[in-house]
Amino acid sequence: MIIVIGSINLDLITTVNRLPSPGETVSGTRFHTAPGGKGANQALAAARAGSPVRMIGAVGHDAFAGEALALLKASSADLTGVRTVEEPTGTALILVDAKGENIIAVTAGANGRVDEDDLRACAIGKGDVVLLQHEIPLPTVDAALRAANDAGAVSILNTAPFRAEAADLLPLASIVVANETEFALYAEALALAGATLAQRMESFVEQTRRTLIVTLGGEGALAQTPDGALTVPSLAIEPVDTVGAGDTFCGVLAAGLHDGVSLDQALRRAAVAGALACLKPGAQPSIPTRAEIDTAMSGS
Repeated sequence: MIIVIGSINLDLITTVNRLPSPGETVSGTRFHTAPGGKGANQALAAARAGSPVRMIGAVGHDAFAGEALALLKASSADLTGVRTVEEPTGTALILVDAKGENIIAVTAGANGRVDEDDLRACAIGKGDVVLLQHEIPLPTVDAALRAANDAGAVSILNTAPFRAEAADLLPLASIVVANETEFALYAEALALAGATLAQRMESFVEQTRRTLIVTLGGEGALAQTPDGALTVPSLAIEPVDTVGAGDTFCGVLAAGLHDGVSLDQALRRAAVAGALACLKPGAQPSIPTRAEIDTAMSGS
């Protein structure tokens, strides 16, 4: 089972010709809503990749909750671990420009109520893959990582969004996934040695004996393991909206590892899936299916 413990949001998305500068107002060209939240996005990506998924999280008693869970409900994901609480459902306000770049403001809402009591619904066991992010309280992330270690499960910590106080959590995860900007900030917080990205990655793995993956957008991803380094390419695409790419990468990576494929193959599938997620607007609507990933892999 892939157990995703994380955020559930409704994304409120406006497309603009260009992103505004501070204090500036720009005209939007289109508005729409879509289910989101890093936890829910990653859960849906793993489910669409064909793996069994259990989602642990929280939503509010409001109109946004049903829409936020709609695509997860339509998938094979188990939502019995999603509680309804008094806080409003989490939201993300997203602006996307003509090049597919975005700026995002997130309000945690119900996600801030995901706590250690929710971990009882996980029933983490040996052979499970536990997937976490930083959009729920960090004490909950800490407890989940320790529970996964105690159970002999594989844990994947996606370090987004960057939170300086989360630096000490990274060594607890079996696999850490960060983008290049996030890892540079964590490298400084952890005082990692080295002048280059590769050197700092090596320093982290030497200190922790964990696996580190750094995503590079259109350039693919780098991985450093205790046994060596891996590099995987992405697909050459013209992005429409990059907002769901990182979450798709993480969910498909978890699915590959749960299915027992090699890290190299899981990374290649994740990188291709992340690129495919940039071809449509919205975080969850853009997540590819297993068949779509297979087709793109065969042509890459």
